[in-house]
Amino acid sequence: MRLALLATAPIVSILLGFATPATAAETRIPERALAQAEQLRERALADDTGWKVTESLTTEVGPRLAGSEADARAVAWAKAKFQELGFDRVWTEPVTFPKWVRRSESAAVVGAHAQPLQITALGGSPAGTVEAQVVRFADLAALEAAPDGSLAGKIAFVDYQMPAARDGNGYGKGSAVRSKGPSAAIRKGASGFLMRSAGTDNHRVPHTGITRYDEGLTPVPSAALSIPDADQLARLLARGPVTVRLAVDAGWDGEYTSQNVIGEITGRSRPKEIVLIGGHLDSWDLGTGAVDDAAGIGITMAAAKLIAQLPRRPARSIRVVAFANEEQGLHGGKAYAKAHAADVARHQLSAESDFGAGRIYAFNTGAPEHARAATAQIARALAPLGIEYAPDKGGPGPDIGPLAAQGATWAWLAQDGTDYFDLHHTADDTLDKIDPAALAQNVAAYAVFAYLAAEADGDFGSSAKSGDAAP
Repeated sequence: MRLALLATAPIVSILLGFATPATAAETRIPERALAQAEQLRERALADDTGWKVTESLTTEVGPRLAGSEADARAVAWAKAKFQELGFDRVWTEPVTFPKWVRRSESAAVVGAHAQPLQITALGGSPAGTVEAQVVRFADLAALEAAPDGSLAGKIAFVDYQMPAARDGNGYGKGSAVRSKGPSAAIRKGASGFLMRSAGTDNHRVPHTGITRYDEGLTPVPSAALSIPDADQLARLLARGPVTVRLAVDAGWDGEYTSQNVIGEITGRSRPKEIVLIGGHLDSWDLGTGAVDDAAGIGITMAAAKLIAQLPRRPARSIRVVAFANEEQGLHGGKAYAKAHAADVARHQLSAESDFGAGRIYAFNTGAPEHARAATAQIARALAPLGIEYAPDKGGPGPDIGPLAAQGATWAWLAQDGTDYFDLHHTADDTLDKIDPAALAQNVAAYAVFAYLAAEADGDFGSSAKSGDAAP
């Protein structure tokens, strides 16, 4: 999972290249559709399809590391689930990426205060064993400011403490330690890298996640400590020098081709126009990927199924995408954007559920001025669910980002992530952490949003940026 872009709507429009013709007619949603949405909202709150789908994926497939045997089973599961739920069209599109394999990892303090440490290798880490003194840094900036060569033969330890927040805004600095820290450590001469997990819990379960090594650098074993173990290591370092033995057996192993799995409910009168919703099918391998992101798959599959059961189909098609390998670099989102570059204008609104299963509390779109009235209409239909209209906030979900960069208009349904980073990328990301009532609220919100967007008279401003559409 990666956080949506947080910016004002006008700035997002400029960055993503939206252009609104001066003569564009105002987009509005018919009263008949608004009345239908009220009934849909209440039906969704009482429906348990979202829970059943999430339970099925986490139980029958479990953890779904991209490129693993479980990845293939997840693709087969998604195809079968779309068909079981009655989608009109179900298909797959290939997504090829480097395959990373985790075999084992361990760490321990050696010497006078010998004791084990709970770690997890960062995705992308190479194999290797290092036994060396540890040097602590309070944050990434401190590591980057260290003298060149000062870490020769040592292990860098970045002890940045990530704060909790409803919108997850502390994750930016936390994830930066993971993505940039190893390369910064290598430049200073380090032979290994440790970090306090990018998380907000106090459990002895470390948080994994992908890292990158800058071109030209020789990668070193890199891992995250659980937060209590990071505290323990810091206390030991306050007493004097500490030597740690870090052993990682992991690494890249060729390429793998997975699939974006796509299900569609065909629109009654404008079937080639699309409202896209979805989540990512892959997960990390420590838990069962419940909040990240089986919940997103369950929410969006269930929302589309409920729309399909209405007496009258919406005008536009509802497309649900189960994206491949989001966790290791948005590979599914990038592949979808490339495959559908010629169809950007047909994607009226696109939204991804990839921030857990907490209640949705805010809504916005990146629509231009002529469609702001329709955005406000959708917001009013969502208000009984406890969702506020936030016209100056939001951005595209991670896998929607590449399509939005080509000119597709995004929608943002903000989930409460206060405790999301207690679970994120850990062994604790399991089904029991999801509140069924909160999940149903998410399904209701996505169903109302997608249905009303599909029924709107007028467009939401999607337009291929120059050079993005296929010839």
